[in-house]
Amino acid sequence: MSTEQNKAMVRRIFEEVFNKGNLSVVDEIMTNDYVYHMGQGMEFKGPDGFKQLATIFRNAFPDLHFTVEDMVAEGDKVATRATLQGTHKGDLMGIAPTGKQFTTTGFNIIRFAGGKEVEAFGAADMLAMYQQLGVAPPIGPGGK
Repeated sequence: MSTEQNKAMVRRIFEEVFNKGNLSVVDEIMTNDYVYHMGQGMEFKGPDGFKQLATIFRNAFPDLHFTVEDMVAEGDKVATRATLQGTHKGDLMGIAPTGKQFTTTGFNIIRFAGGKEVEAFGAADMLAMYQQLGVAPPIGPGGK
């Protein structure tokens, strides 16, 4: 697949999965052995694992919105910088809803093979998010 086709798939994940909550797109775009390395000791494996990640964030922030600020592709990889924003209206890994809004930045590097996403590395400024929500960040891997 071309770099433009890969970029289009990444845009679909942001727009359709995170912004609109359409989880069926994940099955079209990701391989069964897909792995999302989130940092903080967290990994989400396969399409179902990624759906779990999206659900965690969409439940905590029903108005979650990603805006892709930059996207660069070369070979089998696509890199993004996005702005994330939302209102904390649901449980977030044991943190009760605060009703507060946040805006932060996230980065991803996504690798493709055979026309599908196979692996991604992501990082976001979670500390800024927790500060804006007025809560202490969870301690340890996966917030435990």
